[in-house]
Amino acid sequence: MHPLNKNRPLRRVILASAATVSGMVMLLALKPHTAPTVITGSAATAPSAAPSAGASASPGASSGSGGSGKSGSSSGTRTVTGDTVQTRWGPVQVKVTIRSGKITDVTAVQYPSDNPRDQEINQYALPQLRSEALAAQSASIDTVSGATYTSQGYQQSLQSALDSAGL
Repeated sequence: MHPLNKNRPLRRVILASAATVSGMVMLLALKPHTAPTVITGSAATAPSAAPSAGASASPGASSGSGGSGKSGSSSGTRTVTGDTVQTRWGPVQVKVTIRSGKITDVTAVQYPSDNPRDQEINQYALPQLRSEALAAQSASIDTVSGATYTSQGYQQSLQSALDSAGL
Protein backbone atom coordinates (compact mmCIF):
# COMPACT_ATOMS: atom_id res chain seq x y z
CA MET A 1 0.00 0.00 0.00
CA HIS A 2 1.23 3.54 -0.83
CA PRO A 3 2.35 5.64 2.20
CA LEU A 4 0.03 8.54 1.31
CA ASN A 5 -3.13 6.40 1.18
CA LYS A 6 -6.11 6.87 3.43
CA ASN A 7 -4.53 5.27 6.47
CA ARG A 8 -2.17 8.32 6.89
CA PRO A 9 -4.23 11.51 6.18
CA LEU A 10 -2.14 13.60 8.60
CA ARG A 11 0.97 13.00 6.52
CA ARG A 12 -0.78 14.40 3.44
CA VAL A 13 -1.87 17.50 5.36
CA ILE A 14 1.67 18.12 6.63
CA LEU A 15 3.20 17.72 3.18
CA ALA A 16 0.60 20.00 1.58
CA SER A 17 1.14 22.62 4.28
CA ALA A 18 4.93 22.46 3.86
CA ALA A 19 4.61 22.86 0.10
CA THR A 20 2.27 25.85 0.52
CA VAL A 21 4.59 27.55 3.02
CA SER A 22 7.61 26.96 0.74
CA GLY A 23 5.77 28.44 -2.21
CA MET A 24 4.75 31.52 -0.23
CA VAL A 25 8.33 32.06 1.00
CA MET A 26 9.62 31.91 -2.58
CA LEU A 27 6.98 34.39 -3.78
CA LEU A 28 7.73 36.83 -0.97
CA ALA A 29 11.47 36.60 -1.62
CA LEU A 30 11.08 37.96 -5.17
CA LYS A 31 12.23 41.56 -5.56
CA PRO A 32 9.99 43.65 -7.82
CA HIS A 33 11.57 45.78 -10.53
CA THR A 34 11.67 49.41 -9.47
CA ALA A 35 12.49 52.36 -11.68
CA PRO A 36 15.40 54.61 -10.63
CA THR A 37 14.42 57.70 -8.68
CA VAL A 38 16.05 61.10 -8.90
CA ILE A 39 17.22 62.79 -5.71
CA THR A 40 17.49 66.53 -6.17
CA GLY A 41 19.54 68.85 -4.00
CA SER A 42 16.92 71.59 -3.81
CA ALA A 43 13.17 71.17 -3.75
CA ALA A 44 11.17 73.09 -6.34
CA THR A 45 13.79 75.71 -7.20
CA ALA A 46 16.05 73.44 -9.29
CA PRO A 47 14.83 74.62 -12.74
CA SER A 48 15.06 78.33 -11.90
CA ALA A 49 18.48 78.01 -10.24
CA ALA A 50 19.99 75.99 -13.08
CA PRO A 51 23.70 76.89 -12.72
CA SER A 52 23.81 75.94 -9.03
CA ALA A 53 21.53 72.87 -9.06
CA GLY A 54 24.40 70.41 -8.70
CA ALA A 55 26.51 72.37 -6.24
CA SER A 56 26.82 69.45 -3.80
CA ALA A 57 29.88 67.97 -5.49
CA SER A 58 31.58 71.20 -6.48
CA PRO A 59 31.69 74.62 -4.82
CA GLY A 60 30.21 76.32 -7.90
CA ALA A 61 28.40 74.87 -10.82
CA SER A 62 30.11 77.14 -13.30
CA SER A 63 33.70 78.15 -13.71
CA GLY A 64 35.49 80.23 -16.27
CA SER A 65 34.43 83.46 -17.90
CA GLY A 66 30.72 82.75 -18.25
CA GLY A 67 28.39 82.73 -15.29
CA SER A 68 25.07 83.97 -16.59
CA GLY A 69 23.25 80.90 -17.87
CA LYS A 70 23.15 80.20 -21.60
CA SER A 71 25.07 83.26 -22.75
CA GLY A 72 28.22 82.28 -20.82
CA SER A 73 28.14 78.65 -21.91
CA SER A 74 29.16 79.43 -25.49
CA SER A 75 32.46 81.15 -24.69
CA GLY A 76 33.92 79.72 -21.45
CA THR A 77 34.47 76.41 -19.77
CA ARG A 78 31.87 75.30 -17.28
CA THR A 79 31.60 72.26 -15.05
CA VAL A 80 28.10 71.19 -14.04
CA THR A 81 27.22 68.32 -11.71
CA GLY A 82 24.02 66.41 -12.39
CA ASP A 83 21.43 65.23 -9.92
CA THR A 84 22.13 62.12 -7.86
CA VAL A 85 20.03 59.27 -9.24
CA GLN A 86 19.28 56.47 -6.78
CA THR A 87 19.37 53.11 -8.57
CA ARG A 88 18.75 49.61 -7.27
CA TRP A 89 22.47 49.10 -6.62
CA GLY A 90 23.37 52.59 -5.39
CA PRO A 91 23.56 56.27 -6.32
CA VAL A 92 24.87 57.49 -9.68
CA GLN A 93 25.97 61.08 -10.32
CA VAL A 94 27.99 62.61 -13.15
CA LYS A 95 29.89 65.85 -13.66
CA VAL A 96 30.06 67.40 -17.15
CA THR A 97 32.65 69.84 -18.47
CA ILE A 98 31.40 72.05 -21.28
CA ARG A 99 33.62 74.27 -23.44
CA SER A 100 32.20 76.46 -26.20
CA GLY A 101 28.86 74.66 -26.05
CA LYS A 102 30.36 71.18 -26.48
CA ILE A 103 30.78 68.40 -23.95
CA THR A 104 34.53 67.95 -23.43
CA ASP A 105 34.52 65.66 -20.40
CA VAL A 106 32.11 63.51 -18.41
CA THR A 107 33.16 62.13 -15.02
CA ALA A 108 31.23 59.77 -12.76
CA VAL A 109 31.25 61.40 -9.32
CA GLN A 110 29.20 58.68 -7.61
CA TYR A 111 28.53 55.14 -8.73
CA PRO A 112 27.85 51.77 -7.07
CA SER A 113 31.10 50.41 -5.64
CA ASP A 114 30.09 48.67 -2.42
CA ASN A 115 31.25 45.19 -3.42
CA PRO A 116 33.75 43.61 -5.84
CA ARG A 117 31.03 42.80 -8.38
CA ASP A 118 29.93 46.46 -8.53
CA GLN A 119 33.55 47.51 -8.98
CA GLU A 120 34.06 44.95 -11.75
CA ILE A 121 30.93 46.02 -13.62
CA ASN A 122 31.65 49.74 -13.36
CA GLN A 123 35.29 49.28 -14.34
CA TYR A 124 34.19 48.47 -17.88
CA ALA A 125 30.79 50.25 -17.96
CA LEU A 126 31.83 53.78 -16.95
CA PRO A 127 34.48 54.25 -19.68
CA GLN A 128 31.97 53.03 -22.28
CA LEU A 129 29.28 55.38 -21.00
CA ARG A 130 31.77 58.28 -21.00
CA SER A 131 32.86 57.65 -24.60
CA GLU A 132 29.21 57.27 -25.70
CA ALA A 133 28.31 60.61 -24.09
CA LEU A 134 31.29 62.39 -25.67
CA ALA A 135 30.49 60.94 -29.09
CA ALA A 136 26.75 61.69 -28.88
CA GLN A 137 27.19 65.12 -27.26
CA SER A 138 23.95 64.40 -25.39
CA ALA A 139 22.39 62.03 -22.87
CA SER A 140 20.96 59.87 -25.67
CA ILE A 141 23.44 57.05 -25.20
CA ASP A 142 23.23 53.27 -25.37
CA THR A 143 22.85 51.17 -22.24
CA VAL A 144 25.86 49.02 -21.39
CA SER A 145 24.94 45.35 -21.26
CA GLY A 146 25.32 44.00 -17.74
CA ALA A 147 25.19 47.49 -16.21
CA THR A 148 21.61 48.46 -16.98
CA TYR A 149 20.82 50.24 -13.71
CA THR A 150 24.10 52.15 -13.70
CA SER A 151 23.56 53.11 -17.35
CA GLN A 152 20.05 54.41 -16.68
CA GLY A 153 21.23 56.40 -13.66
CA TYR A 154 24.17 57.76 -15.69
CA GLN A 155 21.84 58.89 -18.48
CA GLN A 156 19.43 60.59 -16.07
CA SER A 157 22.19 62.38 -14.14
CA LEU A 158 23.86 63.43 -17.41
CA GLN A 159 20.56 64.80 -18.71
CA SER A 160 20.01 66.81 -15.52
CA ALA A 161 23.54 68.26 -15.80
CA LEU A 162 22.94 69.20 -19.45
CA ASP A 163 19.60 70.75 -18.54
CA SER A 164 21.30 72.78 -15.79
CA ALA A 165 23.94 73.92 -18.28
CA GLY A 166 21.27 74.98 -20.75
CA LEU A 167 22.18 72.49 -23.48
